[in-house]
Amino acid sequence: MHGSPHIVSDVMTPTVVAIGRDAPFKDIVRLMEQWKVSALPVLEGEGRVVGVVSEADLLPKEEFRDSDPDRFTQLSRLPDLAKAGGLTAGELMSSPAVTVRANATLAEAARVMARLKIKRLPVVDDVDVLQGVVSRADLLKVFLREDEELTEEVRHEVIDHLFPLSADHIQVEVSEGVVALTGWVDSTALIPVAERLARAVEGVVDVRCHLAQASVRSDPSSET
Repeated sequence: MHGSPHIVSDVMTPTVVAIGRDAPFKDIVRLMEQWKVSALPVLEGEGRVVGVVSEADLLPKEEFRDSDPDRFTQLSRLPDLAKAGGLTAGELMSSPAVTVRANATLAEAARVMARLKIKRLPVVDDVDVLQGVVSRADLLKVFLREDEELTEEVRHEVIDHLFPLSADHIQVEVSEGVVALTGWVDSTALIPVAERLARAVEGVVDVRCHLAQASVRSDPSSET
């Protein structure tokens, strides 16, 4: 992976276990157990994602097994009660599916997962055809980038662009993903920008910025 920001297609798993609308309940459970996944995309037609069946969609069948349905007539539980009677993926799935485009940034995918508290997202193209799946663990792969790779990217994509005149006087060191910027620059105006852009490089854990403006040297010939 080179250059930031990285996109979902860089880290997603392209081989995905998926099911059709007519997949029976027990087959769904078997596939989840076999492939050690907590959710399965539901497809129709040429592979278009129409929903997702997760463990949460299946649990109501067990939850309501020995309960009186009349006890769960409050509106908030009616969808779960309906799923307790579901027999196929089409009856159990959550729809429309929450998906992400293959060209979405990792930050965009992370925000969706965090906001909706989900662990995996089907990755689709412009017509919602399944391309892969991205998980929380996949998004964390960027933190496995080598320090040398991060150093090179920060140097070329941040320092050389912002400080072309003083780049040779700036040191970029990365240790365990933590970037240290030291040296002097012609103007302090761009120092906050440099820190922000370095922090935005995928895989950077933190930034320690020690850049300062070059000291103004007096002209010896002007001294009396």
